[in-house]
Amino acid sequence: MLTLQTILDHIELKVLTDPVDFSEIEIHTGYTSDLLSCVMTGAQAECIWITLIANINVVAVASLLEIPAVIITENAQPDAATIARANQEGIVLLSTPVGSYQIVGRLWELGIKDTDPNK
Repeated sequence: MLTLQTILDHIELKVLTDPVDFSEIEIHTGYTSDLLSCVMTGAQAECIWITLIANINVVAVASLLEIPAVIITENAQPDAATIARANQEGIVLLSTPVGSYQIVGRLWELGIKDTDPNK
């Protein structure tokens, strides 16, 4: 388990939502997908989600699954309404120009591993 602050200290990410105490946000695992249906069946609460999707549906799914933070890759940018909704729901949106594959590798190196013992 890492905190979101630890991730921000080691990976260059732009915070798109309002600042919060990132050291209080625990990240237990990660999930990567651009298909919302896959995220809804495969992601776990308290994970960090890596995706290209930058629309309001990301916030809805993250809120539903109790995903505290989403990294939006390849310079995809959410609109103001999406950012506002993320702030309301307490979801941290992060942005990077880097691709999803590279971000997943960096998170793995930091110690964010799959917590499902069946995988």
